[in-house]
Amino acid sequence: MTTILLGPQRFTTTVGATVRSLGVSGPVAMVNSGWEERESDDAELAGHLDGRGVNLRLYQRAFELLRAEPDLRAVVLDHRSRHDELRSFYGLRLQSAWDTVFAVRHRTSRHGIGEGAERSALQALRDVDDWYAWEVARLVEQTAATEAFTGSAALATHRAEIAELLASSAAVVVAGGHVGLLMETLRLFAVSIPAATPVIAWSAGAMAVCDPVVLFHDFAPHGITAPEVHDRGLGRVRGVVPLPHARRRLDLDDRDRMAVFAARFPSHRLVPLDAGTVVRLGPGSTDAEGRATLPEGTRVLTTAGTLVAEGAA
Repeated sequence: MTTILLGPQRFTTTVGATVRSLGVSGPVAMVNSGWEERESDDAELAGHLDGRGVNLRLYQRAFELLRAEPDLRAVVLDHRSRHDELRSFYGLRLQSAWDTVFAVRHRTSRHGIGEGAERSALQALRDVDDWYAWEVARLVEQTAATEAFTGSAALATHRAEIAELLASSAAVVVAGGHVGLLMETLRLFAVSIPAATPVIAWSAGAMAVCDPVVLFHDFAPHGITAPEVHDRGLGRVRGVVPLPHARRRLDLDDRDRMAVFAARFPSHRLVPLDAGTVVRLGPGSTDAEGRATLPEGTRVLTTAGTLVAEGAA
């Protein structure tokens, strides 16, 4: 299984060279539903793929399908509404737990109580994430089991067509954009990329192929300021949380904040994906528990709050 995570492609474009480095021939499936209405504006991306790109049109398919099937549309809208409400409750709990970690972390302890209090506060933060992730999984399963999903012949046809296109593709590229829409379309059409098919993903696409999908923006003008688990990813790459546009979205100079961010996900490596970054995970790039082993030189965010190259002494 080969999966390659790239930095953003807007100004430093490496996807073409990366696809060519695979040495494969044949069509390259393009997943760019995160672009929403601009999904069909794919000429530039197709050009980087030497004209071999085949757009799966997930966004357009979803738009046409939900317009034609009121029952399916109602279920999808209900899912969005429930997810939005779940996120609002999660946000309340998350921000409180996040702030508590720092309040405890900065409190002076004269009797050695602070260290244990901080561990407990950090675990409480992880518990909030785990609760939300469990609820998201339950919501996804409930939606998938509805009659509107299981009984739709049109949906089944789209899923079969997409599966056939993926089966005949030499590689798959997953672009960025709106990660929520990207995940919604991937889930609606039950997209499953064959393990043997190489995948190249960037920005929201990189987030989608890992698990979980974590949103972050230290410079957001309002709302939740803590990084938040947003959704389940495809899980093709386990044990990695991609951080697209890290230099622009993270306050990397705030070591205290970065340290807590990294400690919050003890089973994952937090990997910044800035312009020009290439993280190639080839066959066998997993440990005994199925988590990705990163190539030497990959930058990761550590629990010391610093960026360190994997394998550095």
